[in-house]
Amino acid sequence: MRLPRLLLPRTVVSAHCDLPCGVYDPAQARIEAESIKALCEKYQASTDQEFRTRALIIKEQRSELVKHHLWVLWTDYFKAPHFEKYPQLHQLFNEATKLAGAGGAKGSADPAIADQLLGKIEEISKIFWETKQA
Repeated sequence: MRLPRLLLPRTVVSAHCDLPCGVYDPAQARIEAESIKALCEKYQASTDQEFRTRALIIKEQRSELVKHHLWVLWTDYFKAPHFEKYPQLHQLFNEATKLAGAGGAKGSADPAIADQLLGKIEEISKIFWETKQA
């Protein structure tokens, strides 16, 4: 027996919540960038070629994760009003993505580049939290 639609319980589904849940949170990008910095430092300190090779592979994977988390923020969280209120967002995301990419942390084992990436993520994070409080 089929129940009429009006008698069925109504289910409300949301794509995401307004709470930081890892999907829309620059902390995820920061965690990966901190890992990149630690890998760079360990790479520089090690003479073990096998370890250094593994460290580079993992660092490259983490760099891709940073770019992914930035991309999610860029495309899914920040909207036109955010970009109007914070015109520097376009440049920040561009710089952070480049710093995570092949010309930055992905292609280098220099901890200073990882620090620069962390700085850009921190700037994005400040704006993110301002928008959450607004």
